[in-house]
Parts: sequence; C-alpha cells; structure tokens
Amino acid sequence: MIRATISAAALTLSLAAAANAQTTTQPAPAQPVPAAPTASTGAQTGTTATVTTPAGTVQTGANANVNAAAKAPVTVGGAPMLPTATIVANASKASNLTTLVKAVQAADLTATLSGPGPFTVFAPTNEAFQRLAPGTLDQLMKPEQKASLTKLLTYHVVAGKLDAEALKKQVEAGGGTATLTTVEGQPLKATLENGALVLTDVGGGKSYVTQYDVEQSNGIVHVVNGVLAPKLG
Repeated sequence: MIRATISAAALTLSLAAAANAQTTTQPAPAQPVPAAPTASTGAQTGTTATVTTPAGTVQTGANANVNAAAKAPVTVGGAPMLPTATIVANASKASNLTTLVKAVQAADLTATLSGPGPFTVFAPTNEAFQRLAPGTLDQLMKPEQKASLTKLLTYHVVAGKLDAEALKKQVEAGGGTATLTTVEGQPLKATLENGALVLTDVGGGKSYVTQYDVEQSNGIVHVVNGVLAPKLG
C-alpha cells in the first residue's frame, strides 16, 4: 500500500512537470474559432488554420460549407476517420495515436470506448506522450499501475458529444472559462487563447487542440498536443 501511494505521487509529479514544461512561453496570435456553418449548405470539413504554441503547432477550427456528398473523409495521422466507426476503431488506424491506443488496451478501456457513448475524447498524440518525463509512460503501462493509467485516460474523456462550436459556446457562457466534468471525475478547464481552444488540468498544465471535430459513430474526437494530468494520489 505504501509503495502504491509513493508510486502514484511520483507519477503525479512527473505528469505535472511535463505539463508545465509545455506552457513556458505564450502562443502566437491565432485566428478566432469561426461560427458554425449554415444549415442550408452542407457540413463541417475539419479544415483548420495553423498557429504556433509552446508545444508546437496547433490549429484553430475552421468550418467550410461544402456539399456533403463531395466531402472527403477527415484524416488523422494519414488515415481516413470514418464517422460510422467507433473511437477505438478509428484511433487504431491513425499513425500519430498508436501510443494512446496501446494505453487504452493496457487499461482495458477498449470495450468502454467502443460502446454507444456518446463520448468526447481529447486524444493526445504520440508526441504528447513522448514529452512526459523519462520513464513515466513505461511506469504507467505496468499492470500494477492500471488504476493510475485508467484515471489518466478517462481524464481525457467527457460524457456526451461536444464539437468545437459547443465548446466555444460553453466558454463564452462561462465568461471565458468552461468547466468540463471528465469521466474520471476531476474537472478540466476550457478557454480560448488567440482563437485556439486550450484545456487546463487540475495542476495548471495546458494542452492545445490541434484538430477539431473528428466525427465517430459513438462521439467525437479532438486531437491534442499535450497529456492532461489528474491527481493520481
């Protein structure tokens, strides 16, 4: 029991340090998230505008009005994301989400995230996981740390389907900050910085959305460039 407590505390510190390291400078000015497309002409394309952030480039959501029949599938990691496939099925095809998929499998969350939902998932990329302190991910993937890994992953999941426009409206309704209740139980704060949607964890670490509105049969995915850290102790 003592070993488990110490391990959880050490993991929390490692995750918090990595998250804080991502926010040492301010992002460059970005375009604001635009209004939703008009209902009469078509669907969102997932098109984005690139901006610079402390953890690399992110993209503000830009919705284009196009004929739905001519809409090409949104791609993540070079793979088409099918709106008829589940979160896990789509993520398994994305070359930049392989670490996340392995973590979901290690935590036995595959069945949950393949269920009806709907879920809103903030999906960290492989690069995001690589920015964790050395050894942190290996530690989390050990069988004895399954509970901590589960907490970490479900901290990136919100019940219900929240697209970029819905998140923006919540931020505006909250006077600049929206509090999202995660499946894990601890809150995330959502704000807009220079037009980009930013998530802040309980320790103050920030993660920027790099791709919005990836439709799934059981929810929606927003790709993020940082791992959000709950309190694990």
